[in-house]
Amino acid sequence: MRALIRSATAVLPLVVALVCAGCGAPAPVPPPVDAAPRPAATTRSLPTTPAPVPRPVVLLDPGHNGGNAANEAAVNRPVPDGRGGTKPCNTTGTSTNAGYAEHAFTWDLAGRVRSRLEAAGVRVVLTRSDDVGVGPCVDARGAAGARAGAALAVSLHADGAAASARGFHVAYAEPAVHGTGPASLRLATGLRDALRSAGFAPAGYIGRDGLDGRPDLAGLNSSTVPTALVEAVNMRNAGDAAVLTDPAGRDRIAAAVTAAVLAQLRR
Repeated sequence: MRALIRSATAVLPLVVALVCAGCGAPAPVPPPVDAAPRPAATTRSLPTTPAPVPRPVVLLDPGHNGGNAANEAAVNRPVPDGRGGTKPCNTTGTSTNAGYAEHAFTWDLAGRVRSRLEAAGVRVVLTRSDDVGVGPCVDARGAAGARAGAALAVSLHADGAAASARGFHVAYAEPAVHGTGPASLRLATGLRDALRSAGFAPAGYIGRDGLDGRPDLAGLNSSTVPTALVEAVNMRNAGDAAVLTDPAGRDRIAAAVTAAVLAQLRR
């Protein structure tokens, strides 16, 4: 028994020494969570939506109107001609020998050009809203481009010359009244070139090589934006009449006018 006590007494200091090894040094303390390095803050800019580009505006002036013939007093009243004189408010226009009226042709043509321009992102304003009304007068048609904020204006017509005369021509104000002369001539030339490229022949009975500088057209004189007037065909000529009474022919004219306008707008 004494031998066991002496053995245990001898072993106890060794156990204590083993258990308390390192008890004199403090245990390492882990660093606080906040002491860990943080990633640098990044600023993320939100994507911005670019401002929409405003659509260019084009004024189309389909000549005459379906109610003009029944309202002679209204269309014959004098209005300013843009050069200090007066002109009749409007006229009835002409027709083919078979009775297809100019006002109906220009209304149809304006719709075809309008559809093409709008498909190309252009906003189109017309000088009249239907083909059964009266007017508007030529001075109001000329001023409509500026009111609409238009980049340019195109007046659509067809001529009523002798039956032997054939072809198109494009009129512009000459001399210019409102400082738009060079731009109006460029527009008229572009329309002439587009119609000729589409296979239409310039008129040989008026103007020169499809262009006609005019001082007497009140709509052109009154415009303060670049403007030109297309006499697409001679309605009294049988060959020209066959083109404009055919929807495919009117489509060809509309495509040429549209191409010229888009070229002027650089679209």
